[in-house]
Amino acid sequence: KSGEMAKLTQLIDNEVFRAYATYATIVLLKMMLMSLITAYFRITRKAFVNPEDTASFGKGESAKKFLRTDPDVERVRRGHLNDLENIVPFLGIGLLYALSGPELSTALLHFRIFTGARIAHTFAYLIPLPQPGRGLSWAVAYSVTISMAYKVLKTALYL
Repeated sequence: KSGEMAKLTQLIDNEVFRAYATYATIVLLKMMLMSLITAYFRITRKAFVNPEDTASFGKGESAKKFLRTDPDVERVRRGHLNDLENIVPFLGIGLLYALSGPELSTALLHFRIFTGARIAHTFAYLIPLPQPGRGLSWAVAYSVTISMAYKVLKTALYL
C-alpha cells in the first residue's frame, strides 16, 4: 500500500539491500581499522595530543616531549578523515540507491567498485604509493557515489 513502511523482513529478503549491507559493513570496518592504525602509530611514534595519554612515558616536563605531531600519525589521520568524507555519503546515498530498485548486477558493480577503490585508496595513503594512484582511487569511489545519486534522483525525481 502507498505510504506504508516496508517491513524489515522485506528488506532482509531484498538481494540488493543485502549486497548494500555487505559492502557497507566492509567499508565501515575498514574505516574503524583506521582508528586502530592511528592508535598504533601514536604509540609506536610516541606522539600524543592529550597530556593524559603521556602518563605511561613520564610525568610533568619529561612527558611534555610526547605532546607533539608526527608526520606518520598525521598521514593516517588524513586517510581516516578522507574515509569519513567519502564513506558517510556512500552509506546514505547507497541506502537510497539500494531502495530505488536497481538491478542486482548493477548494484553489485557499484558497491564492489566503491569498496575496492576505498581499500586501494587506503593502501595508496598508508604505503604511500605515488600519485596518481591515490587520486584515481578517490575519483573512482567518488564517481560511483555520484552515479548512485543520479540513479536515485532519476528514479524519485521529486525536485
